[in-house]
Amino acid sequence: MNTPKNLIHATVLGVPLALETAPGLFSPSHVDRGTLAMLSVADFQPGQRVLDLGCGCGVVGIVAAKKCGAEGVWMADIDPAAVAIARRNAEANGVGGVHGAVSDGLAGVDAAGFDLILTNPPYQTDFRVAKIFIEKGFNRLKLGGRMLLVVKRREWYKNKLIAIFGGVKIHEIDGYFVFEAEKRSAQYAGKGK
Repeated sequence: MNTPKNLIHATVLGVPLALETAPGLFSPSHVDRGTLAMLSVADFQPGQRVLDLGCGCGVVGIVAAKKCGAEGVWMADIDPAAVAIARRNAEANGVGGVHGAVSDGLAGVDAAGFDLILTNPPYQTDFRVAKIFIEKGFNRLKLGGRMLLVVKRREWYKNKLIAIFGGVKIHEIDGYFVFEAEKRSAQYAGKGK
């Protein structure tokens, strides 16, 4: 039995996109406002290594690939259907060379040294997934690399990012908090204190 598909047309950071989605995927009828808020802070440069962590249908990874080059972009999601759709969307949008991984957090991502990790983690229930994304993401960034994370809550994320990264810049955009943290040391900021 075929799953019904939705199609989204949007222009994000000047990049026209045609995206297949499906019921059960995150934001199946439109590009999520939180994702757009996070992308508005991203500073993509050619040649960067970028990870779209929790890629859903691939919006972030495809925009990153258009700006940085497909060979330096990884898209990862725990849902195999999301990764399959994200790969099809990358191909359909002219960036078929992106890397895709079915991954619980970063466990299935076979790369490191990222310049940028972007994530819109699930935050409605508890902080378990976000905690893993932040801690493991820190370890996959190169020195000077940045993590961008978007959520609706502020304090827990602010405190966690400061504990791991040593500092965080917070942007309030369209009802969301976009956190921007830079890796300045090889060790968590809170280690040994």
